Amino acid sequence: MTAIAAKHRQLGRSDLSVFPVGLGLMSFSGAYGKSDDLEAIRVIHHALDRGVTLLDSSDMYGWGHNESLLGKALAGSRRNQAILATKFGQTQQPGGANGVDGRPEYVKAACEASLKRLGVEVIDLYYQHRVDPSVAIEETVGAMADLVKAGKVRALGLSEAKPETIRRAHAAHPIAAVQSEYSLLFRVDAEETLKTTRALGISFVAYSPLGRSLLTGAVRQATDIPEGDGRSRHPRFAGDNLARNLAMVAAIEAMAQSKGCKPGQVALAWLLAQGDDIVPIPGTKHSARVDENLAALDVALSADEVAQLSAALPPGAAAGMRYPEAAMKAVYL
Repeated sequence: MTAIAAKHRQLGRSDLSVFPVGLGLMSFSGAYGKSDDLEAIRVIHHALDRGVTLLDSSDMYGWGHNESLLGKALAGSRRNQAILATKFGQTQQPGGANGVDGRPEYVKAACEASLKRLGVEVIDLYYQHRVDPSVAIEETVGAMADLVKAGKVRALGLSEAKPETIRRAHAAHPIAAVQSEYSLLFRVDAEETLKTTRALGISFVAYSPLGRSLLTGAVRQATDIPEGDGRSRHPRFAGDNLARNLAMVAAIEAMAQSKGCKPGQVALAWLLAQGDDIVPIPGTKHSARVDENLAALDVALSADEVAQLSAALPPGAAAGMRYPEAAMKAVYL
């Protein structure tokens, strides 16, 4: 497989530029059922060979497993092919929802631990995974800025931060990217955030751009979700919510049929068409799916078709919250 030629997208005003579609790595660490480490490394290598550069990890994915896996995948010359992104800030609370820690001392300790697991000297893009409401964002970002000064991090990001938080953080140190869920299915928080990121020259990294597979048509009923797959706990897949969401997905499927492509490719093409400041990071455990997602770059949507899709799945129309109720308390802060 040869690399795909595509114009790269700059991350904010940093010196980082990336292939327009990245790869989310969360599925390699148990979030969506079992995963095989050797196959995961093959998928990462395949993505890099096709031209993908932005690889998105976190110290929370498998509580260290994901970063260690990525470190193995990037050993040797592979490191030079990747823009390595990882995150800190979520803490493990057995039996309950994840905790969060944005204290400066924790920021620096977490970075050191991530560098060790990744086996690298510098992290290209370092995100605060969840905002800590008990610590002023200026303090957290100040510690992150110290990591930049020390040469351990190249650029800073925030995940699931609301506009006011982004503005305060950016005033403390330039933020290159804000990451949040964004797809045809879930648009409200993302599109509100985009008003601020665009005003400040910050890029938007869209996770779950396929609605955790809902926009691909792969899940038609609850029994299609494998045992141990975290989607079984997501409200969007529960009971009547699933049926209501699939009814809207029919518009994507109809357009895909008319264009001779996959529904997921239409959904990604819609997202890519929203602006050059947006970089979707679909996740997958399969090389064939990487290829399928990258083929979205060849799906041309006219302005009318983009508007048609936007009207078919309007903001706020999705049935069910983005996360189970307990986890919703930690997003958009």
